[in-house]
Amino acid sequence: MSREGNFLVFCMECYRAEKGLTGREVAALFSKFGVYDYVMRYFDSLHTTGVKYIIADIEDYILSQAA
Repeated sequence: MSREGNFLVFCMECYRAEKGLTGREVAALFSKFGVYDYVMRYFDSLHTTGVKYIIADIEDYILSQAA
């Protein structure tokens, strides 16, 4: 798997643990709101940040897409 792919799985697992969701729920949420593409597009910036920032950034992105 690529570095980006590994990072995407890492983001999903961190988000899942923080939000108390199942893997299936996170996958559906990420798919519905385009989070997969977002994380891959901004991999260069996101992978240099901490877990709390990543989770907050993903949450902000989801909220912006839901509005």
